[in-house]
Amino acid sequence: MLRRSPLPGPLHAALRIGRPADIWYKSALSGVVAMAVPYAALLAAGRLDLALYTSAGALCALFGHDRPYAARARTLALVVLGMTAGVGAALAAAVLTPSPAVLVAVAAVLAAAQKTACDAFRTGPPGHVVLTFVTASACFAPQRAADLPLHVGLTLACGLWAWLVCMAPALVRPHGPERIAAARALEAAARLARANTAEAANPADTARARHAAWQALLRAPATVRAHVHDELVRREAAGHGRGGTDADPRPAAGTAPDSGPWQAWARALRKGRALPWDAPAAPGPGAMPPGPLPLSLLLPTGARVLAGSALAGWASLACGVGHPYWAVVSAASVVQAGGAPSWQRALQRVLGNLLGVALFAALVPLMRTGQAAMVLAVLVLLAGAEALISRNYWLGTVCVTPMALLLTEFGGSSPAGELVGDRWTDTLVGAAAGLLACALVTNRRAADRVDAAVVRVSEAHAAALAVAAGAGAREADRARDRLAAALVDLREAADAAAGEWRRTAPGERVARAENDGHRALAALARGRAPGSGATLM
Repeated sequence: MLRRSPLPGPLHAALRIGRPADIWYKSALSGVVAMAVPYAALLAAGRLDLALYTSAGALCALFGHDRPYAARARTLALVVLGMTAGVGAALAAAVLTPSPAVLVAVAAVLAAAQKTACDAFRTGPPGHVVLTFVTASACFAPQRAADLPLHVGLTLACGLWAWLVCMAPALVRPHGPERIAAARALEAAARLARANTAEAANPADTARARHAAWQALLRAPATVRAHVHDELVRREAAGHGRGGTDADPRPAAGTAPDSGPWQAWARALRKGRALPWDAPAAPGPGAMPPGPLPLSLLLPTGARVLAGSALAGWASLACGVGHPYWAVVSAASVVQAGGAPSWQRALQRVLGNLLGVALFAALVPLMRTGQAAMVLAVLVLLAGAEALISRNYWLGTVCVTPMALLLTEFGGSSPAGELVGDRWTDTLVGAAAGLLACALVTNRRAADRVDAAVVRVSEAHAAALAVAAGAGAREADRARDRLAAALVDLREAADAAAGEWRRTAPGERVARAENDGHRALAALARGRAPGSGATLM
């Protein structure tokens, strides 16, 4: 029997604690190593006042851990360059103007640019918030023109160090990310099979499991997709009442009759073992991931970040708060692509910051014992944030908040009560300003993106049906990957458009396109048996 949550539906959805990310420890370890080495050097030199600039580059190590190493190298290079450019622009502004109001405007412009760039290039977690936190803080760091080359150089050098830290595992497991993607696909498909049995009781779990399975499958190598794809379609079709003539729920040749072997295969992949498939071969490439989003679709969200961040920073100044950049960061983190996700993020931000400032207040006596204790605390909190934030944003923010406050302490101690009060005030101001910007700046492109995604699904659907009967293996593979990618993109577009109060997303068209698309995938599965697989080396 399912236990009913005592919270209302929207609150439960916003505060629900989910599963931890399967590779959270990789980003946590990379971030800790990337930050610890520069911190040790600064401690030895007695220059922890430079920690903001070394942290800026080191925090780039949190990006790209779900990507194959070639893609990771490109993503990390872009993040490092973006971080360095942002820090350089913020420090230059700090040198050129003493006006806090102007500096807030600069921080808001940088926040909007970072949000737009991260969404356009799909950098993935942790997204633009890390970049915005660093650059907004740098706008208000006391600065001299003569120190600019050193400070920007430290950011770039530590960014390059972070790049090396994140790429180093390629020397030991060059295909590790592909194996993890394959394991995720198997595990997500197994969860979908389990969720199908309880769909009547909890359809939301089935929808989440289905979306996770398709996302993971699109990143998996072809050798795994050939074995998982058709069986995943059959399980989904059977679980959603599309059996009979539309789908054969029986396992296809070469696939597992239940989810048990899939879990065992996933464990084998994670441990570097071979799978019991036909002939050994090098791993094939994964499906093509979605490309960059058009800039026109992202401008409304960027405008919201710009308006909300500027309004939050100026309101913070009007309240007499000494750290207005915290309000800028709060507003930038609250603004999401859709109205409903923004409300959820605001609630999560407020709750997490409230608990985080309480944790900081409890840690202050320990932190004031010496700089080494402060450094150790920052590293522990960074690891804790990475461990918790994938379970829910508010939970990770409980660790992020005291970490941000401790980074402020490196530049000089301030009364703990003042820091706690400023942080809490800026959180409330930033959340309110971010939500106000979402209400005032209409995202007319959200529904347009849904319309475009529906068209892409329809086109891919038609192409899939055209090759369903009598197509060769290569053509069927391309058709099903294209259709699956279009369905994933449609679901993300529909989620982003949720809650836009001035525009209504075409819900019936989305549901019809998704149903038709999955029926077409089932037809492809019926049209041919899974292709011969190969062992991931």
